[in-house]
Amino acid sequence: MTGKETTELDVARIYKARFSPEERAKKEAIWRVLCSDFFQQYVKPDDTVLDVGAGYCEFINNIVCAHKIAVDINKDTALYAASDVHVLHHLSDDMKLIPDSSIDVAFVSNFFEHLPDKETFVRTIREIYRVLRTGGRILVLQPNIRFIPGEYWDFLDHHIPLTDRTIVEGLIVCGLRPVEVRPRFLPYTTKGLLPQHPLLVKIYLRIGLLHRIFGAQAWIVGIKD
Repeated sequence: MTGKETTELDVARIYKARFSPEERAKKEAIWRVLCSDFFQQYVKPDDTVLDVGAGYCEFINNIVCAHKIAVDINKDTALYAASDVHVLHHLSDDMKLIPDSSIDVAFVSNFFEHLPDKETFVRTIREIYRVLRTGGRILVLQPNIRFIPGEYWDFLDHHIPLTDRTIVEGLIVCGLRPVEVRPRFLPYTTKGLLPQHPLLVKIYLRIGLLHRIFGAQAWIVGIKD
């Protein structure tokens, strides 16, 4: 068994152990609200959208757009993708089957911290830059180690420390222009106390004060000029 195969096997095992079917169902309900009440404003109906590190496909399954692509090294991702999602088994810094300038929106959620080092992080952003059309956007939802320095390392597959400032620098270095930066947005995990019920998620999204109190994930938007 090669090192790459071992990594893929570990990813599948980790996520099966981390989230029970009941927890995945709760996450799915939360993501439906996140997509309809927040993320959809950044995505047009005729867009081609790429979900990098798609995992259980909670975002790409629920966003409304013309064409959907999910990229993940975990082969189990294909089991969770909706029928209109094209799943590619790629490394994030080598998405070779995706043509240059073919993507309108690239979405990256809770993924960059899983990369092995910052060199791979930068290569991944450069690869996203390559596939984005001019005027295309990268949307990043990212645990912010500035606000969760201890909890950040509770997960076996968290390798590099990242803040909102790290992400912004990475975008700039790779030629993307940051246009929206919220250091505090969503709570760190769906396993926490807030929010859980979809109605609470709707309320949370509308009250900025709650973001400043409970937010431990950053929200960052960049554009390819």
